[in-house]
Amino acid sequence: MRSLYLRIYLTVVLALALFALASGWMVQHHLAQERERFTAAAQERSAAWADLLQRSLPPAMAPAAEQAAALDEWSLRLRLPLALDDADGRRIAASPSYLQREDMAWPGQRRGQAIRLDDGRTLWVMRAAPARGPGRPAMGGDGVGHMAPGMHGAPPPGTVGWFGPLLPGGLGLAALLLVLFVAVAAGAWPVVRRLTRRLESLKQGVEAFGAGDLHRRVAEDGRDEVAALGASFNQAASRIEALLNTHRSLLANASHELRSPLARLKMAVSMVEDAQPAQRASLQREIHANIAELDALVEEVLLASRLDAPQTATAHEKVDLLALAVEEGARFQATVDGAAASVNGDDKLLRRALRNLLENARRYGAGGIELRLHRAAPGMVELSVCDRGPGVPEAYRERVFEAFFRMPGHAEREGGVGLGLSLVRQIAQRHGGGVRCEPRDGGGSCFVLALPAA
Repeated sequence: MRSLYLRIYLTVVLALALFALASGWMVQHHLAQERERFTAAAQERSAAWADLLQRSLPPAMAPAAEQAAALDEWSLRLRLPLALDDADGRRIAASPSYLQREDMAWPGQRRGQAIRLDDGRTLWVMRAAPARGPGRPAMGGDGVGHMAPGMHGAPPPGTVGWFGPLLPGGLGLAALLLVLFVAVAAGAWPVVRRLTRRLESLKQGVEAFGAGDLHRRVAEDGRDEVAALGASFNQAASRIEALLNTHRSLLANASHELRSPLARLKMAVSMVEDAQPAQRASLQREIHANIAELDALVEEVLLASRLDAPQTATAHEKVDLLALAVEEGARFQATVDGAAASVNGDDKLLRRALRNLLENARRYGAGGIELRLHRAAPGMVELSVCDRGPGVPEAYRERVFEAFFRMPGHAEREGGVGLGLSLVRQIAQRHGGGVRCEPRDGGGSCFVLALPAA
């Protein structure tokens, strides 16, 4: 059976049925024991009544009228319907209440309990009145309600077990358990169906997402585990969609950026054979420059793709950020200022991020690169790379960190593919930090790399 809601529902119904059966068996067993005790007590009382009436009634040889008067008197005193037969089974007398009960008895119901007297006569004690049924008036005023349960007659048709006289409308134990079973089963259906319908919706959303609908999300209503599962799926789907979109953009932009150096390289190679010796050296330098540009582009694309992937095992060691700044700053003739500070991270990635910032400052600045290292917020270290270039307009201070983004006019003058600052942001985020662009007093820009201190 593949439908989860049917399995859950049938499990609930089966458990309920077993509970009902066990409860019914226990109740019936208890009632049987009680019935046995009441029957024994009734027999003892019947024996006591027989002894009492045998001593009190006139002897068998007394006139029938005398015996009838005495029987009526004891019927009123004991509040019991009584009848008396002689030794041959002929009716001697019967109380009015006995005759009334006998007329209203259910078909096939015994007329009472027979008590054999020592002189051969038979005393009949009428059992309890039948339970009220359709067309039957309620009985009262005769004291029958005070009789022991053991004196009750057979239950009327339509009742079950010994609960028949006790439940309204004559419902028996089996009928009560059946009603309870149906009510609980009917109430469990919408609850189980609502739960499994949400699971089905989640299943459909996952299938649609797997089929290529990357915008598909599932409902997160509720506060239970299903809602938490839906929220987790939506978060994972958003991350996957963003990652795929980034990879698509990266592939498209990388393909576009590869065309220019490849075209120049193809042209230079085709001109080498026909070029003069003086031009051949220039063409070889152009070929080497284009190959270096291709190599750098491929390296940056691979690094960006690796940083976009889910977190992999990254080397985390204690890195002296001031020493790193001094080493890289010397390559670009930058001045370094600040106190010693350390961070936990990957030395190669941090070195690459700082080198990209310095390369960006040299390419777009006008000299005078400064490196400043200081502690900012508690637990954070900031490394600022400042230049005296034209600066970055406020509208572009966030976009400069997008992959392959270059400000208008800069690509033609300065070159580059627009991945350097994007890699810096990815490396910073990989280390739990960030990067931002700020204007510098007196002109220029400052790119601030913020990292958690060791």
